[in-house]
Amino acid sequence: MGKKITKRLVESISGKKDQEILLWDSEIKGFGVRVFSTNRKTYFVQYRNQFNRTRRKKIGVHGIITAEQAREEAKSILGDVAKGKDPSRDFQNYKNKKTMRDLVEKYFEVHARPNKKFESYIEDKRKIDHVILSRFQNMKLEEITTLELQILHRDLKETPYKANRVRALLSKMFSLAVQWKWLDVNPINGVPKYQEQKRTRWLNEEELQRLWNALEAYHNQNVSNVIRLLVLTGSRRNEVLGASWDQFDLERGVWTKPSHMTKQNKMEHLPLSSQVVDLLKAMKKEPLSPYLFPGKISGKSLQSIKKAWKTIREAAGLLDVRLHDLRHTHASHLVSGGLSLSIVGKLLGHTQASTTQRYAHLADESLRNAAELFGNKIDKLIGK
Repeated sequence: MGKKITKRLVESISGKKDQEILLWDSEIKGFGVRVFSTNRKTYFVQYRNQFNRTRRKKIGVHGIITAEQAREEAKSILGDVAKGKDPSRDFQNYKNKKTMRDLVEKYFEVHARPNKKFESYIEDKRKIDHVILSRFQNMKLEEITTLELQILHRDLKETPYKANRVRALLSKMFSLAVQWKWLDVNPINGVPKYQEQKRTRWLNEEELQRLWNALEAYHNQNVSNVIRLLVLTGSRRNEVLGASWDQFDLERGVWTKPSHMTKQNKMEHLPLSSQVVDLLKAMKKEPLSPYLFPGKISGKSLQSIKKAWKTIREAAGLLDVRLHDLRHTHASHLVSGGLSLSIVGKLLGHTQASTTQRYAHLADESLRNAAELFGNKIDKLIGK
């Protein structure tokens, strides 16, 4: 017959070599302690579930919980059994639930690696490592509530653009989880986006002159040529860095951008100015690389000019200018020079007119001149 399991009883029993000892409590049927040969002792409760199968559920390790705490937990578990529940099975089901770490791994495997461009993939990885996993890494997906996500969003409110990008990434990941039957609903749906102020910083003529002087003085003209092309073509950074010689027809002055390089995933044909053609003809073609700007790794293009750009913009006194602002500069000068928004949109590869509309205010002077032109004609007609 068993004895009441107490701290004194448990600590009086020592493990035997190559043998486990089971002590059963005299008061609570199924409550016991397991003594290993290493002298490790764990509390457990044994019961029969609704299918008359014997189950044994671990409660905890002696020394971490007390005998009395284990006794109370055993009572609670057996109470659930009496109501028709199976705590061992419930716990196993819980253990099998997917975590945020599981979702991240599957997201990269199924979606990000096969479908995303390199830079976008790296951006996703940065957000996941620094924001998402640091907050939710080992949490079960069903435990990540809309409230939890609202708190995360609130914590990022000082950087609304970043907050919205993290939200968009989580939305995609949770949507996939719903698609895979890992979740019933997407918990991010109840988190509103922050309003973003679209920034349009562009270089005036004096600033362009300072930039060109800094490019001339920079020790690595290969990098300087990257920046020159960004300004002269208005192309995106990845399009220029990943450009290969076979995309260019210098006789016709056309750059054919393949669909996998463009943001819209559509092939684009960009007319090149004579300045760009002359620049490309003057560049030395690396015989072992197909790329305009070969990277350090054989067979790869240059991946980043972040450090070089920091040095160049400091030399030019343009500390607040980002590389993407060079694209804005190209567009802004075209619009203020009188070119229509629709043509500028086509040159930039915009598929929606609303994207180019941010430059509309720069067309005011051209519109005013056009209105003045017709007004002057009327003056002549009526003899003024």
